[in-house]
Amino acid sequence: MGRHWVHAALAVASRFLIDLRPGPRTLELAAELVASVAVASQNAASLPLLLIDNHLPYPAAILQVFGVIRHRRRKRGHGRFKYPDLTPPPGLLVGVVEKVRSATGTLLRVRSRALFGRKRDIQRRIRRLHIGQQINTAHIERLNGTLRGQQARLTRRTRSGSRLAEALAFSLWLWRDLYNWVRPHGSLEGRTPAMALGLATGVWTVDQYVAHPVHVSDLQREIWAEDRQSWLTSALNARKRRKLLPTS
Repeated sequence: MGRHWVHAALAVASRFLIDLRPGPRTLELAAELVASVAVASQNAASLPLLLIDNHLPYPAAILQVFGVIRHRRRKRGHGRFKYPDLTPPPGLLVGVVEKVRSATGTLLRVRSRALFGRKRDIQRRIRRLHIGQQINTAHIERLNGTLRGQQARLTRRTRSGSRLAEALAFSLWLWRDLYNWVRPHGSLEGRTPAMALGLATGVWTVDQYVAHPVHVSDLQREIWAEDRQSWLTSALNARKRRKLLPTS
């Protein structure tokens, strides 16, 4: 697959794997991953807590999906108003884990910081969710190890690599569903992530997963696509669309 990465979004408290997306490390793919988190948490009472690494496109992707318009004031009483930009909404907490490496790539130390919100608020939210004490990405790192151990396509120095991006994506999506519905998790006391979220009453077998009606109508797919596109459209772009043209 060349220089492709597998981007993952995990609901840490329930261990539910929200999305897996193979592809290059671009702003477009980062925004799609953040949009998956937004769609999954849109019915929650509060904005999700995001714990990320220092991947450069993430701040812009998070603002594209969650950002609200900020009308900037001019510093003096004359001149043009500054163009509006995007700012994080109140209550959005984003923590960053940054790995500091040497010129040769050797890991020197790991440090954390707050991207949006106050660091102490992020740490308080982490302790309330029982997913640690400090800003960390340990759970997604553990998921990466499990994924590499169970997906031959991602094993280092393997002959089982995927030549087509679609083949890798379909394989990852199948593994994601089995991870969520079929595979019991040790930290969940033998439950699956779907059981932890109340989506299932027991551990599914592979036969149950295969026999489950997973296909939906074309109309439902269009509704989901529109919902997802609304999250991917930033508040600034949505504002430009609603601007009416002058009429004579």
